[in-house]
Amino acid sequence: MMHRNRPIGELFAQGRPIISVEFFPPKDEKGGEQIIQAAEEIREHLHPDFVSITYGAGGTTRERTFRYARILKDEYGFEVMPHLTCVGSNRRELKEIINGYRKAGFCNIMALRGDPPGGESTFTPHPDGLPYAVDLVNLIRDNFSGFSVGVAGYPEVHPESISSELDLRYLKEKVDAGASFITTQLFYDNKSFLNFVDRCRQAGIHVPIIPGLMPLRSAKQAYRFCQNIPKELEEALSAAADDKEAIKQIGIDWTYQQIAELFDQGIKGVHLYIMNRSGAALEVIKRLRKSGRV
Repeated sequence: MMHRNRPIGELFAQGRPIISVEFFPPKDEKGGEQIIQAAEEIREHLHPDFVSITYGAGGTTRERTFRYARILKDEYGFEVMPHLTCVGSNRRELKEIINGYRKAGFCNIMALRGDPPGGESTFTPHPDGLPYAVDLVNLIRDNFSGFSVGVAGYPEVHPESISSELDLRYLKEKVDAGASFITTQLFYDNKSFLNFVDRCRQAGIHVPIIPGLMPLRSAKQAYRFCQNIPKELEEALSAAADDKEAIKQIGIDWTYQQIAELFDQGIKGVHLYIMNRSGAALEVIKRLRKSGRV
């Protein structure tokens, strides 16, 4: 049975913290079993306001993203925001993809430029495609009504940006084009995020900004995703050495502390990157509920 989603932008008017999680489309049968298990546990114990599902580099997961987005929506009843990128598709194909989502009952899209395909270091748009995320936001707004569009923000600055000022200008262009909200890339230092929010507000960006967080599973993972690792976290990871269980607990503790502080600072939501694993996220939310923050 087709479940019809509602615009995520409407959720922010409820005046309570918004909790969301991110899945990625699996590569094989074993990965498919993992995402389904995580979805079942997330539905039963976390009750997120919405979930997102990513879109592979070069558009490599187009069909799988659509397939699992429908499973998450129709079989599990989630409000789902599929990711869509500019990579590897022309304007006509992008419109067909968006129209396919519309017909299937979706009304939320995360609009991204996307990463270069594997083996390439720079992004090259399709000859009849779109060069930037703002162009994808415009394409959605110009051709489809009723969509709530999310865009990405970078508290530690986009890796390809030449300055934080230019990075912020591009973000404002996406919001001015019609983005309903911003979800940030991963960070482990709340100061980076809170400073980013202040700078956005000063620049005239007033849509909701959702912090993106991930309970780390290894020291290598933390350094791969983030430029700025707080000294306290570095010391804890160093002390844990190769103890996987200790590192997992450090990840849960750190993410809980991040969210608790952000909520106490008035931030009204969080987006959890769960890597198709539910355990750490469920433990974090359990502790937040026990503290009375959600």
